[in-house]
Amino acid sequence: MLDKEGIAKRIAMEIKDGYYVNLGIGIPTLVANYLPESMDVVLQSENGLLGIGPFPFVGDEDPDTINAGKQTITMLPGSAIFDSAMSFGMIRAKKVNLTILGAMEVAENGDIASWKIPGKMVKGMGGAMDLVASAENIIVAMQHVNKAGESKLLSKCTLPLTGINCVKKIVTELAVLDILPEGGFKLLERAPGVSVEQIRNATAGKLFAEGDIPEMVIF
Repeated sequence: MLDKEGIAKRIAMEIKDGYYVNLGIGIPTLVANYLPESMDVVLQSENGLLGIGPFPFVGDEDPDTINAGKQTITMLPGSAIFDSAMSFGMIRAKKVNLTILGAMEVAENGDIASWKIPGKMVKGMGGAMDLVASAENIIVAMQHVNKAGESKLLSKCTLPLTGINCVKKIVTELAVLDILPEGGFKLLERAPGVSVEQIRNATAGKLFAEGDIPEMVIF
């Protein structure tokens, strides 16, 4: 199975040259550490940053330069800082090519629940609603099962929704999956050492696994 860093590395392979990418809170923020230096990618954060670099080394942190998850980050040459109104204008105008989000649950029709944590006080969903409503391409980085061993890939979400019919692809510690237009999770790749049967047992929603499913190759 993959750890969080492994999930981030695999998602980094989905990003193409020239993309503008929004990274959500949690595992998605790790993706910034695994983009090839030769690739021209601009990372956007909803709190008003364009041109985010890798996380800073210990001792190099600037407490005034943080991402949407309140983590200290670096800014690349040519980067820009602006107000959140302009940031959300970019998002709502579909200027962002790819959004990478974490999630508590994803349904087989592409619904996502990503903001309400059971038993915890949450101030609100933040910018996630704007992101899922505006993005044309959404990849979810998440754990396949929760701490109790229960599936988070469901036939229908049980938690309050962030968006409906919006997720395109999911990368978990077990697998890479697409959401089919007619509904259902299509298994594309297995994590190293993980069997199709393990993935099937960990998926509560409809899972389609056709032919020989290859193992992930992560650079």
